[in-house]
Amino acid sequence: LEILVTILNENDNSPVFAQPNLTRDVPEDTEVDTAIVARGELSATDADLDTIYYELTTTVQDTDGYFAIRGVNNPEIYLQKALDYDKFNSTMLLLYARDRPVTSSDDTNTATATITIVIKQSDTRAPWFLPCNYLRNDTSICIGSPYAGRVNISEMSTDPLLLEPGPIYAVDPDYTISDRIVYSIVGGNTDEVFSVDADTGNLTMNKIVTSPDSFLLQVMATQASNIRKYSVATVEIKVINKSDYPPYFEKGVYNGTVFVGLPWRSFVYQAGDPSTPLVITAMDKDFPDV
Repeated sequence: LEILVTILNENDNSPVFAQPNLTRDVPEDTEVDTAIVARGELSATDADLDTIYYELTTTVQDTDGYFAIRGVNNPEIYLQKALDYDKFNSTMLLLYARDRPVTSSDDTNTATATITIVIKQSDTRAPWFLPCNYLRNDTSICIGSPYAGRVNISEMSTDPLLLEPGPIYAVDPDYTISDRIVYSIVGGNTDEVFSVDADTGNLTMNKIVTSPDSFLLQVMATQASNIRKYSVATVEIKVINKSDYPPYFEKGVYNGTVFVGLPWRSFVYQAGDPSTPLVITAMDKDFPDV
């Protein structure tokens, strides 16, 4: 008697990842749809020769939607949404491999692989002049104020000019790169009166100014290793008459009178003369007509 025996495969093996733990460095400016981890590195095997079904999740809050797999049977991980280093600089993904579909009611064996993604900051932003203020609480955009200073007419200053709200200074906002900044004057420097130190940003005079004109300089800050990353700030330099004397008040003490019950913004009157508003005045010998 010839008997044919067929051995049925029992689902008694779990899928196995060749590399259950992976780490990938991903540049911030990686283009959407770029493969991050290849299919061959993530494919699981099953001794039962079952079809493997994959699912990808993230364990870090607010990092959903950035990474995805190509399909339920293709575990290649790709970038699905543009990255922003200021929002997060790392995340952890979990890749599940099952030998039955997620919706199946059959007994299912599962394996898990952990993929750590480290975001590397890219050179994406131009220099910022300081001080600056973030635009609507967006830390990726910082708006600087124009600089302002004064020089005396017909007088040569050998020291760096004092400016408001502070000295010319710019930084690379991609702070993990922190490229060196180079300064130059690109406009408004009539007769080459001023020069700027390429390394420090200090503004100095090359010659005296003989007319009471103002200068509106454009100072450019460029990244040393990437000249396409630059910013321009305005520096207004007013030419004024030299001030040798401080202002002084015409009186050492002013006496005033107020009346009970007067409304807000009512005048304070001179003491002893309730019909004349109190006026406090100062003079300056340098500017007798002002």
